[in-house]
Amino acid sequence: MNYKIDNLQYCNWSREIFEINREAELDAVHVTVVYHEDYDELLKRVDEWNIYFKDNSDLIFHGKSYKDIKKAKEQKRTAIFFGFQNCSPIEDDINLVEKVHHLGCKFMQLTYNNQSLLATGCYEKIDSGVTNFGKEVIKEMNRVGIVIDMSHSAEKSTFDAIEISEKPIAITHANPLFWYKAIRNKSNELLKTLADSGGMIGLSLYPHHLKDGSNCNLENFCEMIAKTAELIGVKNIGIGSDLCLKQPDTIVEWMRNGTWTKTKNYGEGSKNKPGFPKQPAWFEDARGFKNLETGLKKIGFNQDEVEGILGNNWYNFYKNI
Repeated sequence: MNYKIDNLQYCNWSREIFEINREAELDAVHVTVVYHEDYDELLKRVDEWNIYFKDNSDLIFHGKSYKDIKKAKEQKRTAIFFGFQNCSPIEDDINLVEKVHHLGCKFMQLTYNNQSLLATGCYEKIDSGVTNFGKEVIKEMNRVGIVIDMSHSAEKSTFDAIEISEKPIAITHANPLFWYKAIRNKSNELLKTLADSGGMIGLSLYPHHLKDGSNCNLENFCEMIAKTAELIGVKNIGIGSDLCLKQPDTIVEWMRNGTWTKTKNYGEGSKNKPGFPKQPAWFEDARGFKNLETGLKKIGFNQDEVEGILGNNWYNFYKNI
């Protein structure tokens, strides 16, 4: 069966966006539920999602396992899988790992750009790697069934996570450094190690991670995918668009600043990159999956490879994990 999966979106959720994802024929979406929220704030986000599920039950439902992706395909709905872009909801309590899993968390980043209690983020000058607490949390995430996500983590920390984890990890939304030197994009050595361990990378459509930014063209992006496939194998590649549809610019400031600083426009949102960037014209929303399909075929991928990149590889990852 052919599946379509976007393994990272953080949109200003509404029925309109759920309809767009269905028009794009997405069978599953990994959504960011929290960035900087603590456990009590997470409970509020989950309550909000329960309302979305109730009010839009004809379009979406809460995905709990890979079997729900097949269910979504058959029912022409989209399975929503919860993920965290930070470890803040587990605070400093390892017992909360199991609790957030019970709430539906399937992916959790060990850090979001900065040093956390678990690991080092990509914007820190010194990468000290995964901490003692981080090692214990990785073991617990393996046990309960939460995927370690290192999208915003520094390089040594990511190598550490791959080594420590007994299960393959994911980089749900990033691109290769050889293509574009964004701080958060990943080195060849790291990508090879990720693939050799059975891990996955979701290639990002967020303009700050793209060569030529919002003007990145489809052919160039697909050429990057082809070179990445040569480097690590096509079966380790999917899409994690990092779409942030309909979000106000105040949200991107909050994403970057959290509650740890009073300085605005830090990191990837430095003074020359305020607010949310404009999406490339060929991927304004998830309906751009159709353009990706066309571009991938044109660049030389066969039908099975295209279907793998656009969803089947993520499906197999979910199933194996």
